[in-house]
Amino acid sequence: MTARSRRASAWAWGALGVVTVIVLWELYKFLGPDDGVVIGGSADDPQSGLRILPRTHDRAMPHVWTMWGRLFEPTGGTDTPPLWLAVSEAALLTLGIAAVGWLIGVAVGFALALVMQRFRLAEWGLLPWIVVSQTVPLIAFAPVVASIGTQIDRGGFPWPQWLSVAVIASYLAFFPVAIGALRGLSSPEAIHVDLMRSYDAGYRATLRSLRLPASVPYLLPALRLAAANAVVGVVVAEVSIGMRGGLGRMLIQFAGQASSDPAIPWAPIFGAVLLGLIAAGSVALLGASLTPYRRGEATA
Repeated sequence: MTARSRRASAWAWGALGVVTVIVLWELYKFLGPDDGVVIGGSADDPQSGLRILPRTHDRAMPHVWTMWGRLFEPTGGTDTPPLWLAVSEAALLTLGIAAVGWLIGVAVGFALALVMQRFRLAEWGLLPWIVVSQTVPLIAFAPVVASIGTQIDRGGFPWPQWLSVAVIASYLAFFPVAIGALRGLSSPEAIHVDLMRSYDAGYRATLRSLRLPASVPYLLPALRLAAANAVVGVVVAEVSIGMRGGLGRMLIQFAGQASSDPAIPWAPIFGAVLLGLIAAGSVALLGASLTPYRRGEATA
């Protein structure tokens, strides 16, 4: 299969996935009960149990074409811009912060991978903590970072709120980079490492000529995953610390209008999904220049 046919196949499968989600959404809305499916409710109050399937009435689950049409209507009153334009402006801010968070995460993750690959003792000591770090709930971690940023700002060093959000996003972004880069840097076979030693190549020459090229098939999927994680981290951080202007704040704001305008909360959700695809796709474009090193690329 040629590279062009692989790309066409990927686009086709992606389009098929979107169509499948739309069909399943409308099919469940047509067949599902208005009040959803609840188990464990009492006889006096059947809705008091555990809801395992959502409601299907228009206020809880609008049609796909209703949500699409709402994007081209005014955001609020008649003098406000179209909803898609407001979402795009918020998405640009979120994307910019996510890019900063991604860069911080890539730098930290790759530095940790270099240290762990160079020193086995460092790998034994750091790797368990790197894994455990991802068990900390981001919604609890975000206010702590925001509080530290406020203290730094009061201490005389400028620390804008968006930088706290970027640091929080980097917390999710560094993990796949650290793991992927460590696996990639350790991937050369012993015979190749011995060959470099026979040439009297030092650590830097081996890293530049052998380990870095060998790490590309592992590093690129990790970078794509880190980009998507950075977008998620920014949206969650915006919600947690109350930063205005981004998609996270818009999600909270529009969720309060769901009872009177059921389709409007879905607009920033679609924006966040599209933003994640753009972030991952941007990294994929970066990988186009590294095609000679991508043989046997790992999936993510």
